[in-house]
Amino acid sequence: MNLVRSDELGSADERREGNHGLPSRGMQKATKHMSSPQLTERWFLVDAKDQILGRLAVKIANLLMGKDNATFNHGVDAKTNVIVINAGQIKLTGNKLMGKIYRSHTGYPGGLVEKTPAQVLAGKTPTDVVRHAVAGMLPKNKLHNVALDRLKIFMDDKHSHAGQKPVVIQLKVKSDK
Repeated sequence: MNLVRSDELGSADERREGNHGLPSRGMQKATKHMSSPQLTERWFLVDAKDQILGRLAVKIANLLMGKDNATFNHGVDAKTNVIVINAGQIKLTGNKLMGKIYRSHTGYPGGLVEKTPAQVLAGKTPTDVVRHAVAGMLPKNKLHNVALDRLKIFMDDKHSHAGQKPVVIQLKVKSDK
């Protein structure tokens, strides 16, 4: 029967950590995760004029989630506000202006409502096209509505958030082929 002396196993802390008597590697560097109170609020301004809807929505969704930040954490609110101006001058590629259908239901029998993006852009709330596209690209969790609340969409180039001094984001205009 082989008996192992207790001093050969190392200290109780080393055994608990799984070192099993091996020499310790010193201080381990740990990834720093930022929590929501440690983050500062950021403001961005995006001009949607002549931008393709899907490509614009991806960039906005990534900003709202905080993926441009080195301390990105999917479970923490990034405290990023995005202002979109000229939302009425977006482009849709292919036949999406008339072929794409937004469906909603009133809750009553026979209450299915179908609208095309052309009808929404000509209606009372044309900014809903951009909001719907961005909402579809955000994760469906508790931060979904928080991120959408931080999205401010305006039809023209005038907005009421100049006091926050937003950083202007220049997006490249990609032509539809």
